[in-house]
Amino acid sequence: MAALLWLALGGALLLVLLWRRARPTGSGGRAVAVVVLGDLGRSPRMQYHALSLARRGFRVAFVGYAGTKPHNDILQNENIRIVHIPEHKTWQVGPKVFQYIAKAIIQTVLLLYTMLKIENPGYVLLQNPPGLPSIAVTWAVCLLRESKLIIDWHNYGYTIMSLTHGDRHPLVRIAKWYEELFGRLSNYNLCVTNAMKEDLEANCNIKAITLYDKPASFFKETPLSDQHHLFMKLCKEYVPFKARFVAEPTPPGDGNEESAFTQREVRSGRVTRLRDRPALLVSSTSWTEDEDFSILLKALEEYERYVSDGMKLPPLVCVITGKGPLKEYYSKLMAAMQFQHVQICTPWLEAEDYPLLLGSADLGVCLHKSSSGLDLPMKVVDMFGCCLPVCAVHFRCLHELVKHEVNGLIFRDSSELTGQLKMLLWEFPTAEGKLSLFRSNLRTAEQSRWDESWERTVLPLFSSS
Repeated sequence: MAALLWLALGGALLLVLLWRRARPTGSGGRAVAVVVLGDLGRSPRMQYHALSLARRGFRVAFVGYAGTKPHNDILQNENIRIVHIPEHKTWQVGPKVFQYIAKAIIQTVLLLYTMLKIENPGYVLLQNPPGLPSIAVTWAVCLLRESKLIIDWHNYGYTIMSLTHGDRHPLVRIAKWYEELFGRLSNYNLCVTNAMKEDLEANCNIKAITLYDKPASFFKETPLSDQHHLFMKLCKEYVPFKARFVAEPTPPGDGNEESAFTQREVRSGRVTRLRDRPALLVSSTSWTEDEDFSILLKALEEYERYVSDGMKLPPLVCVITGKGPLKEYYSKLMAAMQFQHVQICTPWLEAEDYPLLLGSADLGVCLHKSSSGLDLPMKVVDMFGCCLPVCAVHFRCLHELVKHEVNGLIFRDSSELTGQLKMLLWEFPTAEGKLSLFRSNLRTAEQSRWDESWERTVLPLFSSS
């Protein structure tokens, strides 16, 4: 009964809003709504869209849920207004199907309410997934407000659902039908790979433009002095970044300031890398079903055994960043592991510190396995922007990004990853070997950045009448 009352009240409210706001209010061509039915701070590609539009004079309403703080460039841009979708509590009673339906109805009401509050946009740029119910809601808003809908296809939502429920579950089938039906109603479409572009046209009759993820300008190699500053900041909270040997107290102004990786001469300010430093391995994750971190944990167990047996391998600090539903599960597994030569920490970094960490690391690892086989991991794009070589788990279209034996290595299981870690870190930190070769290849490669790629590919859509 309470649910019916809520729906009735919500429906009445929407009718009033539609009557008051659906009337044409003039051209909104220079106003754009960038919409994510998710945490804005954890949506980097949509943040880049918002910044690219704002820097070209568009007024941007950046619509999504509060949570993680977006990048400072977003917060400080006067052309970007963050508009939060009201939070709601998920019902945890009744059958799962009922919970899904209730959640979708509530999200529909709240998103529609939010979209009708903002300035009438000339364009709505929507991230998919999640697309249920956001594609239908934004399509309805565009119809009412005479706006154009652009969908940015990062993946298929129904394939992500299938990881939990299986391909044949009724909810998955409904989600697939919904995504294909409403996806066709958009004015323009973007996607992240050529493989997805081909699949959208062949199976959904949707013509899309491929906009590859590209690193933003702040993803670059980190100067040594900035590395030291970052390590000293992190060592206040995370043990693996602390100096392994604490020196005797020295008078103020004398001695060295040390982290696990670097030291700074206090008098001269000169920063150097420690010769016996551990190797710094970085992985980033949203802790979801499409990333199997047991592969990395098994590889680290084997690596630990190799070091204990006296092989010429360095100690290893493994930093895994990100938030997500499976973090607690894997954290318990990691806490139970007994390592002498491997340290693991799982910090959540500020948006400004994440590029600095990637630019300071020795090797990246990516465990993203696309649920559709058609999207690419943005974390690898960011790592390449920092000239950081990557070991990545194989899936269907990974070759569009990772070139095996050129900018990194591709593995299929934990044993292959173990062999790659052993080969790349042998006699670390020698300047020879494949790790240095891959980094050199990344430095000399002509990597286009997000802004120039966006201007060439996407800006013309917003210039069309």
